[in-house]
Amino acid sequence: MEATHSTRQTPVPPATAEPAPDAAATVYYNSACPVCDAGIRSQRERMQGCNVHWVDVHQNPQSAQALGLDLEQVRERLHVRAADGHMHIGADALAALWSQSPGQRWLGALARRLRWLGRPLYNAFARGLYRWNRRRGHW
Repeated sequence: MEATHSTRQTPVPPATAEPAPDAAATVYYNSACPVCDAGIRSQRERMQGCNVHWVDVHQNPQSAQALGLDLEQVRERLHVRAADGHMHIGADALAALWSQSPGQRWLGALARRLRWLGRPLYNAFARGLYRWNRRRGHW
């Protein structure tokens, strides 16, 4: 059966502070960054049928502290906590997320194979984006 792409926006449930105990992964992201927020909104739409829990650290800063994470680090880089408790950060978090995304599993596998390139590129982009957001007063 051929998949079709709909241009209609499907409502996405709001992120909460507490991870779901049965979630395959918990994604910690920063909605105050407009670039990050757009990417997460798109990813959440793609993953609506997946068992992923979304935590917005801008709306729920205590969630980062509850995990022993520095809030500024979570604002700067995507964090994905796997069901086994392993925390993936930055490019590795994207690879973990893509690996669970319908239609993007190949991208997750590719990102893992090219992490030697993906990590420094992601880190440079994330650092620049973080600084831009700080200068713009997004948080």
